[in-house]
Amino acid sequence: MSLLLDTNVLLWTSGHPDRLPQDARDLIQDKATELFFSAASLWEVAIKNGRGHADFNVDPRLLRRGLLENGYSELPVTGAHAVAVDLLPDIHKDPFDRILIAQAQIEGLTLLTADKKLRDYPGPIRVL
Repeated sequence: MSLLLDTNVLLWTSGHPDRLPQDARDLIQDKATELFFSAASLWEVAIKNGRGHADFNVDPRLLRRGLLENGYSELPVTGAHAVAVDLLPDIHKDPFDRILIAQAQIEGLTLLTADKKLRDYPGPIRVL
């Protein structure tokens, strides 16, 4: 299975794995699971950390380096991802979540998220 972790799941995996349900930790730690993170998540962390959001209190450079060192694959945001956002139903307003959904759809990845609102989108989305 190939998973794209949403920003919160990514942060929890990296710094607070106890916040994840055990089945999610097992899935993430499974050697057969290919793990991806989006450049959009790093962008979100940089913005929200800069604004003082407590849940995003992490250096995005250190986060990126740690993810790469632990075998995660980085997924850039492409023009194809960006234009696919306009095809998504207007369920969720968060632009970071919307680009992650578009990336998962286009790349054939399962988006792993804790955001229950996202389960209403078409495509491979797994809600914790």
